[in-house]
Amino acid sequence: MSIEMRIRKKLATRFQPEALEVVNESHRHAGHSGDNGTGESHFAVGIVSAAFTGKSRLERHRMVNAELAEELAGGVHALAIKAYAPEEEKPRA
Repeated sequence: MSIEMRIRKKLATRFQPEALEVVNESHRHAGHSGDNGTGESHFAVGIVSAAFTGKSRLERHRMVNAELAEELAGGVHALAIKAYAPEEEKPRA
């Protein structure tokens, strides 16, 4: 399973989001520092979930990072996160 699909599956399972967008941005970083040559090193995530209600932006990022710890330790160099509660602005990754 690709890293992108693992990210999507883990976030969907953990946060039961109303909206989830996972964008592989690795092609934009080809040849740069952190590019591991796999084509799966840089991602952007937009997620809307009730799990983020009442949480600060830092807490939300920590929640997502904790869920994706294995991917972050094993090849993902960069992860941009836009995490919102349902009553907030909807993300575009």
